[in-house]
Amino acid sequence: MFVPGKALRIRLGQPGDASAIGVLSRRVVRRWVLPDQSRKIGRELLLRLAARALRQKIIDGQRFHLAYLGDKLVGVAAMRDDSHLLHFYVSTRYQGRGIARRLWQRVVRDAVRRAGTCRFTLNATRCAVPVYVRLGFRTEGAERPSPNGVLTTPMSLRLPLRRSKQA
Repeated sequence: MFVPGKALRIRLGQPGDASAIGVLSRRVVRRWVLPDQSRKIGRELLLRLAARALRQKIIDGQRFHLAYLGDKLVGVAAMRDDSHLLHFYVSTRYQGRGIARRLWQRVVRDAVRRAGTCRFTLNATRCAVPVYVRLGFRTEGAERPSPNGVLTTPMSLRLPLRRSKQA
């Protein structure tokens, strides 16, 4: 369901990717997230998506997974502590093509492999709640300001327990 002739490729982000991550993230946030936020909170959110801030997050150990079609960055997912999804953006032009699901599956595999994670959390903006529900998340409360002031809904997903082969 992607672009004909181009395979989706996902790789880990490096500090040098911060500028491209910021461009994609700010575009998606301006289109989908800012309409539900105050002007002040919107400005602060965009500052947190600047290349310098993102580069530091990568250096500090947050794992950014980047989805490419050809050489075009079309999706970003960032995880903290192998359990909390911080950023999850797919370029507006490429939404509805299964990229978010493939990117999420890669993030989950990585967290399970690295840390044995079985429960994931996130704070979803209003427009993203339906996307996360389709990925299996459940709401954990009402919409409220996050610590940084962005209006979000807390959500979580618990992976099914795997049965051991000896059972």
